Amino acid sequence: MKQHSPVITVTLNPALDKTVTIERFEYGGLNRIKDMRTDAGGKGINVAKVLKQFSLDVTAMGLIAGFQGQVIQEKLKKLGIRSVFLDTEGETRTNLKVVDEQTKQTTELNEPGITAQSSKLQDFIARFEAELSSASLAVLGGSLPPGTPADYYGTLIESAKNKQVRTILDADGEALKQGIEAIPFAIKPNIHELEMLTGRTFTTDEQIISAAGALIERGIEYVAVSMGGEGSLLVSRTEAVRARPFPITPMSTVGAGDSMVATLVYCFLQELSLEQTARWTSAAGTITASKPGTQVCSLPEVQARIDDVIIKRYP
Repeated sequence: MKQHSPVITVTLNPALDKTVTIERFEYGGLNRIKDMRTDAGGKGINVAKVLKQFSLDVTAMGLIAGFQGQVIQEKLKKLGIRSVFLDTEGETRTNLKVVDEQTKQTTELNEPGITAQSSKLQDFIARFEAELSSASLAVLGGSLPPGTPADYYGTLIESAKNKQVRTILDADGEALKQGIEAIPFAIKPNIHELEMLTGRTFTTDEQIISAAGALIERGIEYVAVSMGGEGSLLVSRTEAVRARPFPITPMSTVGAGDSMVATLVYCFLQELSLEQTARWTSAAGTITASKPGTQVCSLPEVQARIDDVIIKRYP
């Protein structure tokens, strides 16, 4: 494999993910937990986990607070992932994920997170810029902590551009809208996030491709739109590829989109074609969705299923 500088992932609002499994969820009743596990979570951290599985050199960055923040750092250390987190006041949030064995559905209860201090946000920019000197790509993922300016991702994207580092933005709402203004290299909205961004509802591939094309006209190089079990669309300046996944028994959608983002990084660094990238990202997201809790795909698993992805090319 080619040698590359490290990839940076940014998780400003990380969480200690607590996943509990129950036999059948009783709304308003007593639910007995069969199994429970805790993991370091948040979009950027999940991306870092997959990249580590793919044997890529990755540094996870962000803000943490309190005892739970230290637990996140310890968990990353055990996974062999280098981390650069700035300590701030408060306590890192817990996100509860309830897995219903009978329906195979996961219900998520996410805390808002720590309120970011403006001084810490300034310190983080400086530390981020220092890490950029040895980076090839930076992934900015997830929600912004309460109190963070909506254009904060845009500020980080500008910093990366000044160091000739490509960025992938995976956010929603105002953080996505404002981040796009800084023109990241790539974005990965899901279909609902793209609809919210454009104020439209999409019923055909052509409509999604048109919306992605409008973003690309603004300077973004790649738009990857995930659609859950329906697959994904990957759009560049010159072509669009629709990927439909192979059938699975979905166990948990947690981390599926993050697996796609991580695989997008891998494909960009390997300089794969758009069609191959669509195959890889679809396979990665699908395999992760077939795993329970917050478990993610591995490189051999993805490689084994690439050819099972159904591809349709648009001129």
